[in-house]
Amino acid sequence: MDPVTMHDSSQVARLRDALGAADYTVDGCLDALGRQAYGALSRSEVVPALRALRGDGGPLATLIRLFLLQSPVPYAQALAALPLDEAIAGGLVVRDGDEVRALLDIRPYGEADTDWWVVSDLGSGIGGVTGPVRPDHVLGIGGASTTLAGITVRDPVDRALDLGTGCGVQALHASRHARSVTATDVNRRALDLTRLTMALSGVANVGLAEGSLFEPVEEERFDLIVSNPPFVISPNSRYTYRDGGLQGDQLCAHLVGLVPGHLAPGGTCQLLANWQHVKGQDWKERIREWLPQSGFDAWVVQREVQDPAQYAELWLRDSGDHHNSDYAARYDAWLEAFEQDGVEGVGFGWISIRRTDSADTTVHIEEWPHAVEQPLGAEIAAWFRRRQALREHDDAALLETAFRLASDVLQEQTGQPGAEDPEYVVLRRQRGMCRADRVDTVGAALAGASDGRLTAGAIVDAIAELLGEDRTALRDAVPQSLRSLVADGFLLFPDDPAGV
Repeated sequence: MDPVTMHDSSQVARLRDALGAADYTVDGCLDALGRQAYGALSRSEVVPALRALRGDGGPLATLIRLFLLQSPVPYAQALAALPLDEAIAGGLVVRDGDEVRALLDIRPYGEADTDWWVVSDLGSGIGGVTGPVRPDHVLGIGGASTTLAGITVRDPVDRALDLGTGCGVQALHASRHARSVTATDVNRRALDLTRLTMALSGVANVGLAEGSLFEPVEEERFDLIVSNPPFVISPNSRYTYRDGGLQGDQLCAHLVGLVPGHLAPGGTCQLLANWQHVKGQDWKERIREWLPQSGFDAWVVQREVQDPAQYAELWLRDSGDHHNSDYAARYDAWLEAFEQDGVEGVGFGWISIRRTDSADTTVHIEEWPHAVEQPLGAEIAAWFRRRQALREHDDAALLETAFRLASDVLQEQTGQPGAEDPEYVVLRRQRGMCRADRVDTVGAALAGASDGRLTAGAIVDAIAELLGEDRTALRDAVPQSLRSLVADGFLLFPDDPAGV
């Protein structure tokens, strides 16, 4: 039986029951392996897990060896852990003499109060899989997919779109806060495995559509669009899961350009992307040209930059091409393409866009390689709310607002030992983006006194009296720094529900 049809019968329910009975869940695997061995799996290292399972022939250990470690298991143990005949007929595993080995990766996944199982192709470099992956390879759960899941705004919505769903990770998350989810992919195999992922995980509100980018939903609009697209900048289009088929970073630019036509009023789009750092061009201006000019707010965060050699090595390893005899030739071709295009580096990060229908557009593009606290979805939602609120308040209205200091803010002072006054003061947030803003004496005093009872103007007046400064002049000077403190989430509007 082909995996695409397993969801239509009770057989997938028996498989799900077997996985649950063995406690083949995130928590169950963590308990069985321990944190060290479980963490090593994220680096494709299986030795600690094999050691942790030594001598254990139970169903959970068997499933971990079979699907997570991609190691063959004795037939008798597989028979005790799975509805084996159905798993073989469904193409999930294959019998090889007295052993059974996996043909697909079935991986426990979930949120705090739910368990899912995600089906994908076996990963390269784990177990016995050492060669290049197939052209229609379906990538499993990785750092990119968990990053996107963490930054996605989780407000309840009517319709969500997972564009380029792969194995269905983003659609699983969206299914919990969207009435309906559409998952698209140009790779039919990806849709086949996503269909099995949804059936195995008991998710019923996700529909599938085949096609490139927005083609399957050409006339439709969504409240939430998420995408982990094939953003890799490569000299060819060998692998569907990573190569978009356009030169350089044009796939990401093209995708961003299509977003405005598919967002419902108030809708949000969030996607991961790569962009080129081209000699003689500001990368921020390059990204700015991709973004809508009005009616939408946008926040772009660059998390890291790799030089061309690092980038080529990363993706050659990812596809398993580093095991191939033509590795050096492929590596050289990649570097040649970068050199011809004047590429000095490749940036990675995320792009968040919200439809506001306002003529006054806020576009913020920044580099932020520092630590952040995931999940960031609530922080990104708050960022858009703050931009909208700042747009609606002129300077006079800001001074008449009783702000409150975010609960995670600490103050740091730096100066010479014994000095009467610090050289400078920094306000630092402990959550979300973990920002640090340098402020002057007035800014520090304003933040410290903002407890939601006094207006900013009243606090400024008190500061002016204390410092012996002109009240009117200080009122004129403060709004600019006040807007910055609000924009970065240090000061919150009275009705802001942000908990970060």
